[in-house]
Amino acid sequence: MHEGSGAPGTDASLLSTVEVDSNHRVVNGVRLHTVTAGAEDGPLVVLLHGFPEFWYGWRHQIEPLVDAGYRVLVPDQRGYNLSEKPRTVRAYRRRDLARDVVDLVAAEDRESAHVVGHDWGGGVCWDLALRYPDVVDRVGVVNMPHPTAYRHQLRSNPEQLLRSWYAVSFQIPRVPELVLQASDFALLERGLRETSAQGTFSDEALARYRRAWNREGALTGMLNWYRASARYPPEYGRDRVTAPTIVVWGEDDEALVPALATASRRYCDDGRLELLPETSHWVPSERPDELTDLLLDHLADAD
Repeated sequence: MHEGSGAPGTDASLLSTVEVDSNHRVVNGVRLHTVTAGAEDGPLVVLLHGFPEFWYGWRHQIEPLVDAGYRVLVPDQRGYNLSEKPRTVRAYRRRDLARDVVDLVAAEDRESAHVVGHDWGGGVCWDLALRYPDVVDRVGVVNMPHPTAYRHQLRSNPEQLLRSWYAVSFQIPRVPELVLQASDFALLERGLRETSAQGTFSDEALARYRRAWNREGALTGMLNWYRASARYPPEYGRDRVTAPTIVVWGEDDEALVPALATASRRYCDDGRLELLPETSHWVPSERPDELTDLLLDHLADAD
């Protein structure tokens, strides 16, 4: 399935250097758009994007993973781009977001997969590792704290509370959508450009993002991740992650204090922390080669 010509598309046709497919799969009661690439019998790697991106945020990592022999599955998570956008806030509870991935793995006729996530995608990774440990082979999390570590920082560190102001503002109904949509999504674009190294997000990439943000219901779906996290905070019977885990952290993240990286590593039985100096929150796009090498090294240990 490819989008028509004219306006810039947001499906798998964006990638021309590797053979990829766009498909829609109904899992956990929602219709999700997925981009897949690589040999169907290769070890499965699921890549999960965060806010305010879509599958395209992993474009730099897909081809190297395929070349290394992996089967790669990259969904637009619910609420984003070409995936279904449930209207209720409740539909974006962390447990449902994780269940989407569990069912996507099963749709590939697999019992488990390596799972890597950035930003909110990393939040889903933590949830999967805690709620469905048998489904996760190896975990990679990029600039997203372990939920217990984050909760402790919010309670004890005023700086982190201050940095999280935007998440509080997103709780207001309807107004954030109007503000973010104004002037052709100028605030969202500025948020990407001004919090990353110069040149990280090209004009072409931002045109793709604007197309995805402009889809009907997308902004509300994207913001409902924040709203659901506040209204329906996840609960776990454990806080230790048993799957081998790599935490990659851009140290110049403006939204998350650096202490969260070290704290998150402490909740992993078999954890590795890689700190990237002079690197922002947007590691997959800002330091794509370094991140890819770290992930390949981490996943190769499972082969």
